[in-house]
Amino acid sequence: MSSRRRQTIAVIFGGRSVEHDVSIVTGHQIMKAFPADGYEILPVFITRDGRWFTGEPLLELQNFQAEDLIQRDGVQACLLSPDTRHHGLIINPLASRFSKSIVKRIDVVFPALHGSHGEDGSLQGLLELADIPYVGYATLGSALANDKVITKIILRQAGLPVLDDYAFFRDQWLDEPDAIIAAIGEEFEFPLFVKPATLGSSIGIGRADSPELLRANIDIAANFDRRILVEPAVTGGIEINCSVIGYGERYEASTLEQPLSWDDFLSYEDKYLRGSEGMKSAERLIPAPLSPELTDRIKQTSISAFKAVDGRGIARIDYLVRPEKDEVYLNEINTMPGSLAFYLWQEDGYSRSDLVVKLVALAHDAYAVKRRNIYDYQTNLVELAGQRGLKGGKGKR
Repeated sequence: MSSRRRQTIAVIFGGRSVEHDVSIVTGHQIMKAFPADGYEILPVFITRDGRWFTGEPLLELQNFQAEDLIQRDGVQACLLSPDTRHHGLIINPLASRFSKSIVKRIDVVFPALHGSHGEDGSLQGLLELADIPYVGYATLGSALANDKVITKIILRQAGLPVLDDYAFFRDQWLDEPDAIIAAIGEEFEFPLFVKPATLGSSIGIGRADSPELLRANIDIAANFDRRILVEPAVTGGIEINCSVIGYGERYEASTLEQPLSWDDFLSYEDKYLRGSEGMKSAERLIPAPLSPELTDRIKQTSISAFKAVDGRGIARIDYLVRPEKDEVYLNEINTMPGSLAFYLWQEDGYSRSDLVVKLVALAHDAYAVKRRNIYDYQTNLVELAGQRGLKGGKGKR
């Protein structure tokens, strides 16, 4: 794509997810990061109930404090068309005789959605149908990495270090809670962590130091997901985070950080409500105080994990580490990290603008690879089926 023409970048944020508020902050951080020259930023806001809007007022974070935001002048309903002829947004899709719909073509979509309906492959599938380049993991990689249970299976198969776990369905919990508590007790010692299988931002996660707390935390997690995961706590360990960026066979791992958490893990409040800029404002040590050998090992593990789940674009990979015992456990892969892990890449010489521009370039690279696939394969099968009749029928009509 010619660098002389401005690219239209649609940043999609909000969404039908318990991480809706986090996504709004991430979306605005991304939009503010783009350089003024060469890019037209198109904000696309999805409400908590799944309605889509665009317009200039959505570019300003302070406007989201107003209850009448979507009724303001300049804010219009829109939808992302799966029709490849549109290649973008239909603005004012329910036009009346006094107004008209507008098709706004998009060069690249930059998803800033966290969790359900955005980080789980749902939006990525829509973008594949629409044939629009987009930043980040593709449909399969998003779905895999969003699911903690499936991610562990894949990482174990790849020989990467993860904690043991006990996973079960909400229906099982509702039918036989005592049996599940007993099975977990036979498998692990306290303390334990309880997690919904597909959420991020520490929502629904709880620590259990007794069977009573275990039962209470499972009840909470079961409100957020149909599957629940229980893991042993890594007592005496520290949290270490690393970001990875890349596509194909070109990957970079960032400087490592050690978040300074409360009560052995970072809650939603620790991550986002103790400061004004999300995870960037949390207390942390950068670079993490680890030996060069352990640092390199975690970076290489991060790249291997990124590749194992068909990674693309950017991710933040979180670890539980006992440095004195040389123990490393991969805890989670975040395919759309809050703040895009700007604070980590800054240590490696990337400005915010450098990072978003690089991610857009990787989106174009991935799209170019996709365009090499053949999707139109014509035969005379329909004609032959019409002549012979359909198999499996009970007779002619």
